[in-house]
Amino acid sequence: MTTARRVALRLLLPAALTVSVAAPARAELKPLWELGLGIGTVSFPDYRGSDERRNYLLPTPYFVYRGAFLRSDRKGLRGVFFDSDRVELNLSLSGSVPVDSDGNDARRGMPDLRPTVEFGPSLDFTLWRSRDQRRSIDLRLPVRWALRIGGSPRDVGLVFSPRLNLDVADPGGFAGWRLGTLLGPIFADRRNNAYYYDVAEAFASAERPAFASAGGYAGSQWVVALSKRYPRHWVGLFARYDTLRGAAFADSPLLRSRHMWAAGFAISWIIGESATQVEYGE
Repeated sequence: MTTARRVALRLLLPAALTVSVAAPARAELKPLWELGLGIGTVSFPDYRGSDERRNYLLPTPYFVYRGAFLRSDRKGLRGVFFDSDRVELNLSLSGSVPVDSDGNDARRGMPDLRPTVEFGPSLDFTLWRSRDQRRSIDLRLPVRWALRIGGSPRDVGLVFSPRLNLDVADPGGFAGWRLGTLLGPIFADRRNNAYYYDVAEAFASAERPAFASAGGYAGSQWVVALSKRYPRHWVGLFARYDTLRGAAFADSPLLRSRHMWAAGFAISWIIGESATQVEYGE
């Protein structure tokens, strides 16, 4: 596995496992930071729309930081620029794994896909919260700029992924577990769609005609995640379903599957935490 692939997977697996996995709770004293290390397994399609996938086993760091402006928690690594009872302005992060085109039938002979990192602001609104604050529904509006990494960095466009997010504490009476699910469409500009789905004339063939993507609707995504923090370890798992039916690049010969899934599981052991306690409510 290349260094770039390891970096991308270490970004994506913790993000996938921590997205939407805790419900808001009353403020209480917690350590300023917690540190752990574990192992995880994940299965991803090569890219959204690919009919080929890869399975990975890799180390999974566990890190929680509950600072006033920088936090690493159930919502991932984020900078909190504005925070009120109902509205937050956060930093949103995502990314994609690299693809060896010679190992993918649809892309064979084409340039490899390098990993990307996506980052940008997310304006999040709490639409509903139960009286005991154990269940909530949020509207999240992240806009992210995608940057290709590895080799020479390159701008690969913008992604907007509005989504509804449901958080539930102790689902079904299972104490300590956190359930989260989010659902929403994805929109990308022409540059971002072109990076994954364009076929230049130089790489066209009878089976793979040339194709130029347009910007617009890039499918929809549904994610379900479940986690629990034990006294000395943490476990998390997630499942993700994507549909690309009706996407702006639906006619690309590189789109081999309009429905796909990803899933992962991780366990981390807590190896240290801060003696400093802060008041914190998720």
